[in-house]
Amino acid sequence: MTSRRALTEHEYLILASMLTEPLHGYGIIQQVRALSDGVISLSPGTLYKALDRMLDDGWIQISSEEIVSGRLRRNYRLTATGKAVFAAEAQRRSTMEKAVRRIARRPALGESL
Repeated sequence: MTSRRALTEHEYLILASMLTEPLHGYGIIQQVRALSDGVISLSPGTLYKALDRMLDDGWIQISSEEIVSGRLRRNYRLTATGKAVFAAEAQRRSTMEKAVRRIARRPALGESL
């Protein structure tokens, strides 16, 4: 399944965090914080709700599970569908940024050229 809607910032950054390697939940939280220059700090509840949706949509899958300090640690990775969803969203965002830059260069209504 591919996305028919714009992704939220959280979803976009979660997918981006897994582009190069599988990550566990805390690793995703750290990557999202780094990718957003500290602007977005995911809570575990927000992250795991998003991961559950992405698993259901087939965007990610569990790549491995291990017990660390008595707790289950799951590593997640992007699927081909997840990579396609991310690529489509990256293209959409790039197009929007170009449009905003063009608009910013135009004189405001009523101003002379």
